Amino acid sequence: MTSLFDPASFGDIALANRIVMAPMTRSRADERGVINPSASDYYAARASAGLIITEGVNVGPMSLAFDRTPGLWTDEQTEGWKAVVDRIHKQDGRVVAQLWHAGRASARGLLSDKQPLSPSGVNDDLERLQVWALLANGAYVRIAATSSRAMTLEEIQIVVKEFQLAAANAMRAGFDGVEIHGANGYLIHQFLSPTINLRTDKYGGAPERRSRLLREIVAAMADVMPRSRIGLRLSPFAAYNNVRDPKPEDTYGWLADWLDSAGLAYLHLADTNAWTGAPDYGRMLPIFRGRYHGPLVVNAGIAPEQAARVVGSREADAVAFGRLFLANPDLPARIRAGATYNSPQPFGIYGGSEAGYLDYPALDTPGGALL
Repeated sequence: MTSLFDPASFGDIALANRIVMAPMTRSRADERGVINPSASDYYAARASAGLIITEGVNVGPMSLAFDRTPGLWTDEQTEGWKAVVDRIHKQDGRVVAQLWHAGRASARGLLSDKQPLSPSGVNDDLERLQVWALLANGAYVRIAATSSRAMTLEEIQIVVKEFQLAAANAMRAGFDGVEIHGANGYLIHQFLSPTINLRTDKYGGAPERRSRLLREIVAAMADVMPRSRIGLRLSPFAAYNNVRDPKPEDTYGWLADWLDSAGLAYLHLADTNAWTGAPDYGRMLPIFRGRYHGPLVVNAGIAPEQAARVVGSREADAVAFGRLFLANPDLPARIRAGATYNSPQPFGIYGGSEAGYLDYPALDTPGGALL
């Protein structure tokens, strides 16, 4: 029976185990979108993961939903990430950059006073959008989203090129691959939704048209890197950022069929609603199993014991852990040893200093004892 500690191959990415570090926003980049120097320590401490998926990395200056999040569209940003990747590789880890565009989930204050972009300018639910900023006093707080406008065809192609450039820069920085962020109500997810995407051109309507942006992004990225190093994250039922897809089975059933022949490294399914105690894992998995036969990562607030069953039964090929990895840099060792787990601190999740970022104890340090 397959275990969490068996190796795996996701396309051209070789994993030492099936314990994946989920992407987690930490908001510690500088004002130019350059990743913080201490990120090298943060990620290197977690290099025992079979695969690290970085925090969301903005593909361009119009991409931000969270203040002080890193980018990959400038040389300076790329060099910052290279230092991080080099540290991970020195620890024999594997890491992919999660490429992100927030679309309408943003605010003028994060976008140099420009209006956020969206498929169709749907703005009836701004209070439901998650936008966060760093205040002058150091507090990291949720702020009001501002109304978006529908993207022109030219702007859609600019976004495709931004993803392509970010992918090329990820390769320059030495990443083992990239993950396209198509989940959590951000731009790609917005285009997939028939409620948020009301376009009547080639990017709106039936599922194959609403998925056109995603497919164009994959094709553009495949010009600068192998498809076998490109992953995709989806969250079909997510309420986060209010995409309101009334029939996810239709949207994602079509997409699952396409993905089966797309040649990507892996599919990462996120049950975002599990964060709020309303999991949809049991509804999400059947849409893809039987249609998509490639490597599958699941992320649904799954405890290690359940993760072992999920992988052992081949329900999925790996499980991604978020908050457990945030608080337990040596999570694979803790799982193997049956150790206790550190709990995430209530401070230092977003923004701030090394407190709540670099100060979680490992098993071999005080406070990291076994059961």
